[in-house]
Amino acid sequence: MERAKFVTHKGRQLYFMDCSNATLEEMNQVIEACERDVRCKPENSVFTLIVAGGSSFSGETISRLKELARDNTPYVKASAIVGVTALHKVALNAVAMFSKRRFYIYDTLDEAMDFLAGYTD
Repeated sequence: MERAKFVTHKGRQLYFMDCSNATLEEMNQVIEACERDVRCKPENSVFTLIVAGGSSFSGETISRLKELARDNTPYVKASAIVGVTALHKVALNAVAMFSKRRFYIYDTLDEAMDFLAGYTD
């Protein structure tokens, strides 16, 4: 199963990262794919959508996510995330503070996709 890919929702291209129930190895693969796929796009053009529920992460994974978010900042217009548990929220706050980015948290995938599809500055 491809965990990181571009999808279209209501005419807008979104970069979808399915981290749900991902192992550490799968998380690393998602991070690598995101680095490759997002950084070849024009600046301020990518909308990212992350599904986090049940994923595994370590201190190293959080460090890689922080660097990913920081280094992708020039390319990302908005980011939404679903499946955030209390533990994920701690990690997300660390990533957001480090990267100085805002992540919009939603309860459902449909809500997050609709938000990104309709996002304006």
